[in-house]
Amino acid sequence: MAEMMDIDGNGHSYSSKGKTVLIAGNPPSAAKAIPWVEKYRPQSLNDVAAHRDIVDTIDRLTTENRLPHLLLYGPPGTGKTSTILAVARKLYGAQYHNMILELNASDDRGIDVVRQQIQDFASTQSLSFGVKLSVKLVLLDEADAMTKDAQFALRRVIEKYTKSTRFALICNHVNKIIPALQSRCTRFRFAPLDAVHVTERLKHVIKAEGLDVDDSGLTALVQLSNGDMRKALNILQSTHMASQQITEEAVYLCTGNPLPKDIEQISFWLLNEKFADSFKRINEIKTRKGLALVDIVREVTMFVFKIKMPPAIRMQLINDLADIEYRLSFGCNDRLQLGSAIASFTRARSALVAAAQ
Repeated sequence: MAEMMDIDGNGHSYSSKGKTVLIAGNPPSAAKAIPWVEKYRPQSLNDVAAHRDIVDTIDRLTTENRLPHLLLYGPPGTGKTSTILAVARKLYGAQYHNMILELNASDDRGIDVVRQQIQDFASTQSLSFGVKLSVKLVLLDEADAMTKDAQFALRRVIEKYTKSTRFALICNHVNKIIPALQSRCTRFRFAPLDAVHVTERLKHVIKAEGLDVDDSGLTALVQLSNGDMRKALNILQSTHMASQQITEEAVYLCTGNPLPKDIEQISFWLLNEKFADSFKRINEIKTRKGLALVDIVREVTMFVFKIKMPPAIRMQLINDLADIEYRLSFGCNDRLQLGSAIASFTRARSALVAAAQ
């Protein structure tokens, strides 16, 4: 068979003997395909949205060549990994990828990896051409997923190679890191982001992408993120894909969370209607809008804090709702737990009537 070749104007692909071979290139749609979480990840320490006290301290330590071993901990989406990667870019510049060893929970990080891969990287001498700091950086993301044996092995490696290597441990739960490792690192806690910082960063992305977001939509994004910047950007991007105009209703519809007006309506039924009527109406709105009972219980609990009632009744009601949420997390029957929630409110109403007499 004759060999046929066809190269397009950009040299991206050709056909030979009936087979199509793709050559790596950057198609115009590549930029659009990048998740906004990565597209707008801070590149320098000045770009990190919040925790200026922590970022300024780390910045000063890197500038003075006094960088210690670091342990950054806190909830997801608060800027831990972004801060360390920004530090690495500042220290190493173009040599960034050669000077760091990055391992996260998806990599094998048992005791063998600590003894071989990490030890080999830490023990080799770095040739730092044009790099401010000659020490290398080992970045262990999600370090709380490491086995206890691996953590004990890492303890000795950290001590042995301190002259040539710095270790940065990132985790969500600091109590899962052995005390021996904690004592060898300078600890920084990254708290959930303030609503102000989340709003600022979201406005920057909205402006850069040219999105149509109203004030209620922005407030809903900030509220649903709970201080998690990654979550806020993911909700923004997914809502933009589903709807051209990003409103409060569009955001709640995209995430599947109950709208505040739905929660008010459900709370009204719980506090005023009879048991059978409440059960029927809540079950109907739950089915029609595709709401999860666990989300309804959480939002109604927040609503209970706003209602004026005696402290003893409020405490008992919140305690009952907490038990229902706990049981739902184990996959208990939704209809039974909904009945339990309505029964708790019925008891609270009876107690309120008794207290008023």
